[in-house]
Amino acid sequence: MEHAFLPEAIGFCAGLCSMVSFTPQIIKTWREKDARSISLRMYVVTVTGFGLWVTYGVMIGSLPVMLTNSVCLMLSALILAMKWRFSRPDHVARREAAGDAVGAGAPGH
Repeated sequence: MEHAFLPEAIGFCAGLCSMVSFTPQIIKTWREKDARSISLRMYVVTVTGFGLWVTYGVMIGSLPVMLTNSVCLMLSALILAMKWRFSRPDHVARREAAGDAVGAGAPGH
């Protein structure tokens, strides 16, 4: 019976590693309000992939696949949403204006 638990435990641990891997990017992007270095194509594919993983998990009835990929889907979608939000022209203009205001008092300006 304990051998049946081992694959589930490994699945949850693998999923936990995947979930934690998004945290530094989310924190950095939110703090800096800058997502220029994030690849839009990569995150569109990532969100699509996690959506498919969730569907697959439901189809095979695997709780680790469903739960961990659902969380990863939400985290990667959050990064994608920040990419879109912080890339809007009005946000970029505000960021650049704030940068100009900060740099205006620096030597050489």
